[in-house]
Amino acid sequence: MSDVLDLSAVTVRRGSSVLLDAVDLQVADGERWVVLGPNGAGKSTLLSVAAGRLFPTSGTVGVLGEVLGRVDVFELRPRIGLASTALGAAVPRAERVRDVVVTAAYGVTGRWREEYDPDDEARALELLGLLGVAHLAERAFGTLSDGERKRTQIARALMTDPELLLLDEPAGGLDLGGREDLLRRLTALAADPAAPTPVMVTHHVEEIPVGTTHALLLRGGRVVVSGPVEQALTSPALSDAFGLALEVERRDGRFSARAATA
Repeated sequence: MSDVLDLSAVTVRRGSSVLLDAVDLQVADGERWVVLGPNGAGKSTLLSVAAGRLFPTSGTVGVLGEVLGRVDVFELRPRIGLASTALGAAVPRAERVRDVVVTAAYGVTGRWREEYDPDDEARALELLGLLGVAHLAERAFGTLSDGERKRTQIARALMTDPELLLLDEPAGGLDLGGREDLLRRLTALAADPAAPTPVMVTHHVEEIPVGTTHALLLRGGRVVVSGPVEQALTSPALSDAFGLALEVERRDGRFSARAATA
């Protein structure tokens, strides 16, 4: 299995609800993916499955050449960088920002008695600098703004030098300046051939970084379309996914969408 991600007929049920319905997704090394869809489409559920933190009800999940159910997920997870609202909520509010990042080396949230060598500490500060928040290293995580917390989480997700990077709404809730600065940094990361393969969840095409190569659109847990952005991020496909007639434009590598005029 050579794909970074290889999901085949993945279904997730919770009681009578179907969160994902026979989803197929293949992500190859070197591709840059975005997952879009309305609230309740199954985007975050899909990311949890890809992270090895949620097992599907049925179907096969291949991650980095391993198959969930046949691999020790605690050995697999350090190869996967994850930034999500749920993970951020697990970080103690009093935790120093630099410790939020460095503790990813042990896969814990909340520094206790672990020992980290100077290289780990230096890498944590380097990553905070990469995301533009090195000046917050000594601050308590709970005192940060939403945007600062999201950047800190992305730095943490990169700490173990992962092969797969999963970002759940990294620009969600940011003001215009914060969003544009973050997208500039994510664009630079996507352009680095040594960077991990990213899969980013968002509600808005305006939040897609330049350099994104592929898109998956979900609605009601089902795939609407999947493939290269030129084929997937079209007005008809997005209209189908969001249940509203939309007009999509692309300019200088950035997307925008609005309700179609009569």
